[in-house]
Amino acid sequence: MRGVYSAAYLEMLLSRYKSIRDVEGLDLGKGFDLICGTSTGAILACALAWGVSLDKVVELYRNKGPKIFPEKVPATLVGLIGQWRRRRRLNKSGAEALEEALDDQLKAVTVRRLWDERRIGLAVPAVEMGRHRAWVFKTPHLPNSRDRDGGYTLTQVCLASTAAPVFRSMAWLPNFDTKGAHVFVDGGLWANNPVLVGLIDALEMTDKGDTIEIFCLGTCPPPSGDVVRREEDTHRGFKEWRLGADAAGVGISAQQYAYDNMALMIGRHVDRTVKVIRFPKGDVACTLHDHLSLDETRAESMDALVAQAQTDAYEALSITGRPDDDDGKAIDALFRSLPEKKKEG
Repeated sequence: MRGVYSAAYLEMLLSRYKSIRDVEGLDLGKGFDLICGTSTGAILACALAWGVSLDKVVELYRNKGPKIFPEKVPATLVGLIGQWRRRRRLNKSGAEALEEALDDQLKAVTVRRLWDERRIGLAVPAVEMGRHRAWVFKTPHLPNSRDRDGGYTLTQVCLASTAAPVFRSMAWLPNFDTKGAHVFVDGGLWANNPVLVGLIDALEMTDKGDTIEIFCLGTCPPPSGDVVRREEDTHRGFKEWRLGADAAGVGISAQQYAYDNMALMIGRHVDRTVKVIRFPKGDVACTLHDHLSLDETRAESMDALVAQAQTDAYEALSITGRPDDDDGKAIDALFRSLPEKKKEG
């Protein structure tokens, strides 16, 4: 559900630059050769690649969230026991609601059709359950592509990448060209920050001496870090790790920091100029903490995340006017170069 933050953040920037440039609309997806997104980021990536208006993405989270997550995953043993028999049914109804919401916006568009009509590369990480291996759904944007994923719909790609264990059903995707099916779970298990996925493909798509610019935007994670004051506090069990839910949070936080830095370090050792630009954001207020669960769907939580996104987008706008801020200049150049987009309808 924190994906509403990312959608609202970009919607705010687009709105501002539409005013600056005095145009009806801007096509953010067309500003990129390649768009990557994992888990909830897959929804945003597919929407941008196909040209879905960001206000409709925000609306998807706001209006469809309560059906996608009809009950939160319990944080206590008592809650877990109470929901034990219902969890499978809740996940099933949630998966059906998400599929319906995605189809409403993505219109059964396939990966191959996206590439043929928009010529925007797409890379979305997931995990294939048959062999527990990483899988990246891709358009045929690489020179050696065999178009393995062309027949999957963008809805199916999103279902696969967002299938967080416990929170969501696994994604059953029938093979489009043979008998059988593949089953997928959330790509965040291995590439919650897909910056390295993007960099590797960008290296394949470019030549010696080219410049690669990678623009990164995450969701709005809760403040991270633990203060472990005593040695005896290191012996955490089920209760302290919230039945394992907090362990996933540690992995998500660590990936964003580590992968950004690995991308920068790799970039110094290739025959191209690699720039990693992360959209800025301010500190998360402690009052926001109760609104940041992955499956939090309350209207007040959506309002809080959108408000935070708008505040952080203003931070991005503030650096675009600084001649000594390289990230600000890159963001400004990106939005000033976007092609115009006519209003829908």
